[in-house]
Amino acid sequence: MQVGDIIQVNDKMQSGYSYELVAPEGKDFPDVFQPYISPKQMLEMGVFEGKYCNDCIGEFPEDWFRSAKISESPDPGLNYFGLKSRQPLSVWRQKGWIYGPDPRGWFQWYCRYYVGRRLPHIDRIQIKRWRAFARHAGQIRANCEPGDIFCRRRQRQALLQWSYDPLI
Repeated sequence: MQVGDIIQVNDKMQSGYSYELVAPEGKDFPDVFQPYISPKQMLEMGVFEGKYCNDCIGEFPEDWFRSAKISESPDPGLNYFGLKSRQPLSVWRQKGWIYGPDPRGWFQWYCRYYVGRRLPHIDRIQIKRWRAFARHAGQIRANCEPGDIFCRRRQRQALLQWSYDPLI
């Protein structure tokens, strides 16, 4: 995948959508958006119970999925912290947390942003949401002893799923 490529999307949740890569993979992020890890690393560590991207593998670089923890059905044991920590997509829709052409939510936006898609209006919204999520790291710092990764595991899993350092 490289700048100028047109990505065609045809999966269970979206078909007939395409976008152009206008930035190099993993580069040209604004200073206010510095994710801790890449989507590839997130998938390898275990996010969304392995269920998130199992039908859209063709949209993203192959190497993202070589060591990814993927499952046909949700498996909390695949999560880095081994527990359930996601809400159904129906809840995200009900709360109005799905923006623009990304029917799977923030992580789908992040994957597409990471590979080089840019949609300035949607990007501003999603980066603002990402920045607001930092409050969870503050709660861990305020309530857990340094190095105790078993303290607030659900919140740590959520941080990982928003590309924050869960081991703070």
